[in-house]
Amino acid sequence: VAGGVAAVAGRGAPDPGTPDRAGLPPATATITRQTLVDTENADGELGYGTARTVNGRLTGTLTALAEVGATVRRGQVLYRVDDVPVVLLYGPLPAYRTLAPGVEGADVRQFERNLRALGHTGFTADDHYTGATADAVRRWQRDLGVEPTGRVEPGHLVHASGDARIETHQAAVGDATQPNQPVLTVTGTVRLVTVMLPAATGRLAAEGAAVTVTLPDGRTTTGRITAVRTVVTPASDTNPTENRVEVTVTGDDPDALAGHDHATVTVAFTASRRDDVLTVPVAALLALAEGGYGVEVVDGSTTRVVAVETGLFAAGRVEVTGAGLAEGQRVGMPR
Repeated sequence: VAGGVAAVAGRGAPDPGTPDRAGLPPATATITRQTLVDTENADGELGYGTARTVNGRLTGTLTALAEVGATVRRGQVLYRVDDVPVVLLYGPLPAYRTLAPGVEGADVRQFERNLRALGHTGFTADDHYTGATADAVRRWQRDLGVEPTGRVEPGHLVHASGDARIETHQAAVGDATQPNQPVLTVTGTVRLVTVMLPAATGRLAAEGAAVTVTLPDGRTTTGRITAVRTVVTPASDTNPTENRVEVTVTGDDPDALAGHDHATVTVAFTASRRDDVLTVPVAALLALAEGGYGVEVVDGSTTRVVAVETGLFAAGRVEVTGAGLAEGQRVGMPR
């Protein structure tokens, strides 16, 4: 503001009714009524969101892997150990115990819902793993080409929130596998923008807020913040602990993000917004001798200085309120 504000000294208090005939300003600008938006830009990464590592839980030899870039859906195979498939199912709960007749709990309900979605019926999808569930599991196991035991071992399942895209392989076919060994990484299948903000600017990130994304080719599209989480980077010998805010943006038009994979984009966050306010160029502000700011209103061949209260500054303009100010009036500007 200081760099664009002219000074008015020796005039005393501004009098809205007293014309100043000392001369007209060299240039003028129009007072406008508009929505004023203050944005802050940050670099983001266009991709498929944060990758998740899938660790093996079986001991044996890795005999197959889904291809990098492939989409694996419910009931399909992520990888095989000793030719036994490890299958993707949907749900938030990880497989943590063997499911067999007599077992009860939320994990049973989650599994039975997946089994029913895969077309296997004859049981009630509830918290109880019954003999009818075991019969349906045997039919499913025969479809998979594995021994129909009617029991479900946790090492044969991987759960995700939806379809999984294979991001990378962490092991190769023929490698020996063991529990907790990374096998592959997966992401979601929807193109997203991920932005890492310093903790100090995390205030910009509010779930549901609208943003504008500028693509590498200069085109722009809109999106909304769909997830916000704090990421803590542990301290090292050279760097202290750092807190950052990871922001996930989903595009309003998914097709607009197509064709760009792992590209750097610019995301414009809305820091502040003021609707239906009077604004003038920042350079139109005058620093008054008695303190505060004013603007020089031009009326025909006369001018008068009007004291103003300033509000939001954005895009080279400033929100102003003052006695007698109205949309369409002209104000003085420096050359």
